[in-house]
Amino acid sequence: MTQPASPALLSDKRVWLFLLSGALAVVLGFFAIPGYAAINLVSKTGYWFELVAFVLFLRALWLTFRDDLRTLHWRRLDWASVAVVALAGIVLLVHETFGFKIIMDELMLLGTSMSMHFDRAVLTPTRGNDIQGAFVILDGIMDKRPLFFPFLLSLLHDITGYRPANAFVLNSALTFILLGLTYTCGRMLAGRRAGWLGVLLLAGLPLLGQNATGGGFELLNIVMILATLLLGARFVQKRDEASFTALGFSTLLLGQVRYESLIYVLPVVILILWVWYDERRVILSWPVIFAPLLLLPYPLQHHIFELRSTAWQMGTAVGDKSNATVPFSLSYVANNLTHAESFFLARSTDQPNSLTLSLLGGIGLVFFLLFAVKRLRTLRTEPPVVVAAIIFATGFIAQFALFMGYFWGQFDDPIIRRLSLPTHLGMVIAVMTVLPQFAAAGFQRLLLGVAAFGLIASGVPSMAEHAYSQEYLPGKESAWRRQFMADQLRHDYLMIDNDAILWVSHLVSATTVPQAIKRRDAVVFTLRNHTFSGIYVFQRFNINETTGVLTLRDGDDLGPDFVLETVREERLQTLTLTRISRVKEVRQGKVSLTAPDGGKPPVVTQNRAEIEKMRKAYLENFIKQLP
Repeated sequence: MTQPASPALLSDKRVWLFLLSGALAVVLGFFAIPGYAAINLVSKTGYWFELVAFVLFLRALWLTFRDDLRTLHWRRLDWASVAVVALAGIVLLVHETFGFKIIMDELMLLGTSMSMHFDRAVLTPTRGNDIQGAFVILDGIMDKRPLFFPFLLSLLHDITGYRPANAFVLNSALTFILLGLTYTCGRMLAGRRAGWLGVLLLAGLPLLGQNATGGGFELLNIVMILATLLLGARFVQKRDEASFTALGFSTLLLGQVRYESLIYVLPVVILILWVWYDERRVILSWPVIFAPLLLLPYPLQHHIFELRSTAWQMGTAVGDKSNATVPFSLSYVANNLTHAESFFLARSTDQPNSLTLSLLGGIGLVFFLLFAVKRLRTLRTEPPVVVAAIIFATGFIAQFALFMGYFWGQFDDPIIRRLSLPTHLGMVIAVMTVLPQFAAAGFQRLLLGVAAFGLIASGVPSMAEHAYSQEYLPGKESAWRRQFMADQLRHDYLMIDNDAILWVSHLVSATTVPQAIKRRDAVVFTLRNHTFSGIYVFQRFNINETTGVLTLRDGDDLGPDFVLETVREERLQTLTLTRISRVKEVRQGKVSLTAPDGGKPPVVTQNRAEIEKMRKAYLENFIKQLP
């Protein structure tokens, strides 16, 4: 409802305070604090920034929804819809194996959550050891990935104890939350059938199941996008400080899930300004006025891209993106659009897509754009959720455009296809929004039947077979290593592996191949003193298809001084051999550096003080000698 005369927008002191807070955040985040100082600051304070923002978000949710929750009664719940959401979530979770699917992202996030849990520090451990029963992180790096997902995971560790599998627990919970929010959005847009349709379309998307059973932040990303859209609709409806605060902090936390998620600040700002203009008054709350300062970790952490030339991963790209010199360019768009078409219209055996969602979503997008253009002039009379959906379309379009201009933006790439999830969500919202334009109940039931048929005939078989995941070797090697860990009766061993984060995050002592070579004397010390029950090394061999000769992958060779004995090996992919070997001894030429010297043992003193002094001295030396 439009209100009469009020202070002009720029005459409100709270607006100026908000702009001042934002300007201060920009200056501190991008200019005032130099690179390494910024990284150290995030490492020491990032956890606390996330905690404050999250607590304020929960408080805002309570303030805006408490009256609704007090009137809620379990007998009035739509149990049929609850069953649809529950069954759809179960379908997404039971056909895929829980595991780390995209290795660098998921293990880095797990490692960061580990340091947040143990030390309240933002650090990804790269070297750690079990010291007298206590696992200690000895070395680590600051990761480039935003902090909200590892923060939530660290809270789960705080409640249940540290377990790597907590990442799967969190994503399983987020799967049901996503489907529940999708149903809520659909029901608000077009009634019960629209909610069911949205849930069925997502349940038939194998890519969603792949991420629901993984350890990445993609599920949280689309949950926060949808939650922010719904909170935007609530702000349009309520137009009060409580709903405004919930929307503000949802946007803030969404911006700290994935790098590009700050794009959704654009539709939120448009929506807020539209409400202010319609109300002829400013709606602001004190927590949101200072919220930009809570976003400081994002720009400070972004300095990593300046300090590390490898942060954009252009050196690791292969295929038609290996020659990229800049991360974003219009020259990538045509090629990326071709790959996007290939992904969305591929057979379900080749890609974890849903042809049903692609076709219905594509048609829905056309009708949605026509619908949005038509309704722009009458937004004031539209339901709040329709207003939010139309405005948030700018965010979905901007994000898709950004990915199309990204050097590694090929949606059919095994590593990149997860980036299409926001686009899939946008298509589902488009379909649900335009559904009332086809008011015939028979037609809506037909669409429900098509979605259900797509789930049963294509989605479930594709998820059950998951042939699309077999081409990503690092994911298979991760599962293979985790099986090796599970098979060990004792976990007091050391693993030498360039992906040491996997082992350290599973509380297994580990170091990298370069570190083991550099600190060969430390490896000798641990072998001679039986510090570990065994020292193992993980290696991958490439097989020559003509000669059958095995060639070690670059970076996996310990050199001739390390004598290895094969423990386990398997061909996880054509023309590769994955192997774990035991380090039997370390030699220098023909001399074994790890063999006992054969001398007489020293006389052991019986003096307790001397024994304690010797024990402490040995322990100090032992810690220094850890590889």
